Amino acid sequence: MTEQSAAAAARATVYGYPRQGRNRELKKAVEGYWKGRVDAAALRETAAGLRRTNWRQLADAGIHEVPSGDFSYYDHVLDTSVMVGAVPERHRAAVDADETQGYFAMARGTQDVAPLEMTKWFDTNYHYLVPELGPDAVFAADSTKQVAELTEALALGLTARPVLLGPVTYLLLAKPAPGVAADFEPLTLLDRLLPVYAEILADLRAAGADWVQLDEPALVQDRTPAELTAVARTYRELGGAADRPKLLVASYFGRLGDALPVLAKAPVDGLALDFTESGAANLESLAAVGGLPGKRLVAGVVDGRNIWINDFEKSLATLGTLLGLAGQVDVSASCSLLHVPLDATAEGDIDPEIVRWLAFARQKSAEIATLARALTEGTAAITAELAANRAALASRAGSALTRDPAVRARAAAVTDADGRRSQPYAVRTAAQRAHLRLPLLPTTTIGSFPQTTELRTARADLRKGRIDTAGYEERIREEIREVVTFQEKTGIDVLVHGEPERNDMVQYFAEQLTGYVATRHGWVQSYGTRYVRPPVLVGDISRPEPMTVRWTSYAQSLTDRPVKGMLTGPVTMLAWSFVRDDQPLGDTARQVALALRDEVDDLEAAGTSVIQVDEPALRETLPLRAADHAGYLAWATESFRLTTAGVRPETQIHTHMCYAEFGDIVQAIDDLDADVISLEAARSHMQVAGELASHGYPREAGPGVYDIHSPRVPSAEEATALLRKGLEAIPAERLWVNPDCGLKTRGWPETRASLENLVTAARAIRTGPADDGS
Repeated sequence: MTEQSAAAAARATVYGYPRQGRNRELKKAVEGYWKGRVDAAALRETAAGLRRTNWRQLADAGIHEVPSGDFSYYDHVLDTSVMVGAVPERHRAAVDADETQGYFAMARGTQDVAPLEMTKWFDTNYHYLVPELGPDAVFAADSTKQVAELTEALALGLTARPVLLGPVTYLLLAKPAPGVAADFEPLTLLDRLLPVYAEILADLRAAGADWVQLDEPALVQDRTPAELTAVARTYRELGGAADRPKLLVASYFGRLGDALPVLAKAPVDGLALDFTESGAANLESLAAVGGLPGKRLVAGVVDGRNIWINDFEKSLATLGTLLGLAGQVDVSASCSLLHVPLDATAEGDIDPEIVRWLAFARQKSAEIATLARALTEGTAAITAELAANRAALASRAGSALTRDPAVRARAAAVTDADGRRSQPYAVRTAAQRAHLRLPLLPTTTIGSFPQTTELRTARADLRKGRIDTAGYEERIREEIREVVTFQEKTGIDVLVHGEPERNDMVQYFAEQLTGYVATRHGWVQSYGTRYVRPPVLVGDISRPEPMTVRWTSYAQSLTDRPVKGMLTGPVTMLAWSFVRDDQPLGDTARQVALALRDEVDDLEAAGTSVIQVDEPALRETLPLRAADHAGYLAWATESFRLTTAGVRPETQIHTHMCYAEFGDIVQAIDDLDADVISLEAARSHMQVAGELASHGYPREAGPGVYDIHSPRVPSAEEATALLRKGLEAIPAERLWVNPDCGLKTRGWPETRASLENLVTAARAIRTGPADDGS
């Protein structure tokens, strides 16, 4: 390993860090503020304390340069909209009256004002708030947050690098504002936005910033020549500004492709690139353009999205090659550590053999520091660390926990016929209508009902031994009875049991499948104050016994109406877990599909006539490059069909997707061969209904009419208007009426009112003039 000179000693850095705190202090403070228990000053103090803790943890781990500005109360893209003055007109009065309340009104809406649309951040499970822009947009710089957080970090004696979302990615993530022509391209606003960024950069320099990072992850997607020209213009202008800090342009989640030579030529001072999954492609491209002579390269060699320990020898080999391609090589993770939990040492319930294979944010920071030390001082300086790393990698590779011959033999025996229903859709739908006898525009929900404080308390009491299993299960039965009674009284046609026994739609199943490990403290932000604990997929997957039949059958015993069986699909089971990286994803998906197929068969045998297999992550997991789509969609759709294809024609298979851009996977949705699909549509104003119609989608669909990620209650008139818009694209005999997503995060009062309005809307259209839309 070649040592760098003292003048070019490798620095350890990260692009971002988990925001929530060890005990999710941020969630509690923000939700307390929403409920009036915490004032704005106390909220700010909690946030400042979390930032101080994060920076000190990073410094103690050996990180030389900490990020600032990556912290957010809700979402960093929303923070960017505030920073550049892109506040929608409907939120302007709220923001002007009270900055903090206005910020959350943009995120969550109010009873009178709808929030910004929410969708997935590239191919992760993080959600961002979509900027709304139009041709009349006026930008204005507000660097208050960024300057304040930089000042806090510098006051602690740290070297800090502010992190901003880059202007090109910001505009590419934006959508036309309501009322603006759908073909409006926000990137046409670039010339108005760049002076605002230049002003913010000048403010940060004046506040003491030596470097500022501009994140451009959109550049790892396929980009047009016009978009690449915009990239060149952006960094020519920002790089050419006289009053600016040094600029580090960061891109991650994949290979840069044609954007790399554009950035390499730009007058910026450094690039930060992902050298993990797409490392070979980025390395080859960097060499092809002649490297970055005289510039800084931040090499993301530690995986920022998964939780397995780094292979030090592999990373050092990559870093050694990069030393000849840049003036300065520093070490980082492949992306922000926002996407992993905080600390693996907190997981005392996991087998110690497995814990040694895991690296959460704190462990990854230490790995980065170790690699930077080796890069500067040589591998002899980390002899002990290298030996421990080799031993842990060998432990995982040879562990019996990772392989089950029976599971592998079953997966190998799968044939194409196993993934095909016994009858085509036209035959199935006739059988299902005769069997279920549902009305026009049938109403249903997506699955979960509110997880009340009482339910969470009962779950905690069971875990801590304050109640026994019998007492806990009686509480679950009470909740199911209440949910079923409410749905019957409200007039919902296809019921659910409400999922009161489930902690999370992935974790619940992972805890009952072999091969998965659940964490106790592995919280990761999904959106806003919504945190999940993705389970860890360690080994081969099987289902020892039924997982959902008991509670579904109990709910069905309480009513004559059909009750849906509710499962999480194989792609989502992978996407919302930390997956194993020692075999192809498609192989793991097939194992999960076979385990779920057993559950589907058992539900049907128990008398369940409607079974929903949720796949909200199908679009989210789509690779960022078009060339990689076909391979992914082949195994993704196969795994869904393998899960569901064994049922009889009269058994109706549903699926559900939410908060993603569906237009480019409509064919894949069709290929799933589900009988009914429900999708998010309320915030996007039924956009997906038109996309399904344009494709000629032949099956039944329920584009959502109730945005469950906002506390506001949609009126019956609002739901009716959305349904009428849906009927313009989908005939009434194929249109379902449902919320956007599950109701777990909502309270009972708003849930009751919203579902009553939803049913009122469906009944109004059944009996009104809108029947001519069929």
